[in-house]
Amino acid sequence: MPDHDFLSDAERKALSDLNKTPEPSALQQVLLVEDDDDSRELLAEILGVHGVTCVTAGNAVDGLALLTNNKNIGLLITDLKMRPYDGLQLISEIRASDRAALPIIIVSGNADVQDAIAAMHLSVVDFLLKPVDINRLVMLVKRELGQ
Repeated sequence: MPDHDFLSDAERKALSDLNKTPEPSALQQVLLVEDDDDSRELLAEILGVHGVTCVTAGNAVDGLALLTNNKNIGLLITDLKMRPYDGLQLISEIRASDRAALPIIIVSGNADVQDAIAAMHLSVVDFLLKPVDINRLVMLVKRELGQ
């Protein structure tokens, strides 16, 4: 009796791979860089409630280190006004690195028009002012992570 299997082994494997649920460790994370401890913890908790895994940093230097060492980071949310250097400098360094295509959302409570213009020139996804519209932030995060 002839074999009526129309799929090759390679095609069968590819189809099987498409139907697999990603392992939790493979899910993209959000890097949240915010120098205010309370704001950072609250944003991470809110995103966590909405099913988003966050890693956090209290300054741009620590944020860059996390980004360099964690390839699961698929989105950056950063404040602008931080020390030792600010969010615009952080974004500029990322744009000049091998992670240049990383989507970035700015959340700031103390920004002026020049900051917003500079951020847009660095191709950020959005610029949100504090107090943050949580529904908008969650929608943006999930869209950028493909959730």
